[in-house]
Amino acid sequence: MQTCKNKYAHRMGTKTVKINCSTSGENKAVTVKQLKHEFLFGCAEFSVLPYVNGEMDQIEAAKAEKRYKYMTDLFNAVTLPFYWGRFEEEPGKPDTVPMMNAAWWLKNKGMTLKGHTLCWHTVTAPWLLDLTNEEILHFQLERIKRDVTDFKGLIDMWDVINEVVIMPIFDKYDNGITRICRDRGRINLVRDVFLEAKRANPNAILLINDFEISVAYDILIEGLLEAGVPIDVIGIQSHMHQGYWGVEKTEKILARFSRFGLPLHFTENSLVSGKIMPHEIVDLNDFEVENWSSTAEGEARQAKEAVLHYETLFSHPLVKSITWWSFKDGEWLGAPSGLLNSDSDPKPAYHALHQLIKDKWWTDDQTLITDSNDMVTVTGFLGDYVAVCDGEETMFTIE
Repeated sequence: MQTCKNKYAHRMGTKTVKINCSTSGENKAVTVKQLKHEFLFGCAEFSVLPYVNGEMDQIEAAKAEKRYKYMTDLFNAVTLPFYWGRFEEEPGKPDTVPMMNAAWWLKNKGMTLKGHTLCWHTVTAPWLLDLTNEEILHFQLERIKRDVTDFKGLIDMWDVINEVVIMPIFDKYDNGITRICRDRGRINLVRDVFLEAKRANPNAILLINDFEISVAYDILIEGLLEAGVPIDVIGIQSHMHQGYWGVEKTEKILARFSRFGLPLHFTENSLVSGKIMPHEIVDLNDFEVENWSSTAEGEARQAKEAVLHYETLFSHPLVKSITWWSFKDGEWLGAPSGLLNSDSDPKPAYHALHQLIKDKWWTDDQTLITDSNDMVTVTGFLGDYVAVCDGEETMFTIE
């Protein structure tokens, strides 16, 4: 473990552990290794679905395998896509089995999983438009009950509702979720969906998630908490296609949302390694270019800004998770916002974050000596560890 500045002291702890050894007694040598961070360093990598379910050709599968080696070497968490319009194209026929296959594959690689998202006005089921508002709400709540129950124990973290600040005034196209949000009101709809998710899995971590970081989001959260909505985590998106926020802006946002005392997850983080999107673009989805390529200058900038962004967030005690969106170039908006290029080779930003997460913020292997009670005291970053003595392992967690 390299020298840790005081600003990261809250990410560390000390634990005294009884060690399993073939023979008891003091002065036994014990090797201690960190296995996993408590902090969630994640990414969105939706290609796991077609890969695990055998839907890729040989060339794409080879690229995917290379990509997942980089992913599992850096990250310990993955966001999976539960967009209703794709997950259940026909009523009553959800893609539960393919998603379950992908989720178990990731779980077996040590990943913590989050489902994104249970309620959203975009990429929602088009067949909702044939229903009345009462029927839409019924199907929405039944969808939450079904999916949260089906994946309980496998996926225990959910973006319950996404981008609700603009939901009732969204006017780019008609959709069932905007209809019921207008009808019910934001607070009533958010309460409906959160309570349904909590009933389906009382132990799940439930997030509200939004790209809207203005005072409108503050006011909404305040109203929801006053209404007793069981929000566990505030999700904040930071898509920076129009340029890096900078440390000062990020710290101001952290200060504003910290007043609620809830954990903060930075759920969707992106920085481009090519041309910056023009600032006059209001909806990022409206920016369309034939080719949005990465450049050497842009990749150096992306790496520098990624480090600053992660350092700023990791230093704040309420931030518990950072998710990069997406892992490979060309995914969302065709942007060069990945940590890997289109051939699944790592970019400078990948190496820079790897140095942070697996070097600067990682506990070095330690050799400790047992006392007369077979105990050792370990200090390190919060997370999972293994201690080895005479070939026998002792697993423990510093929390």
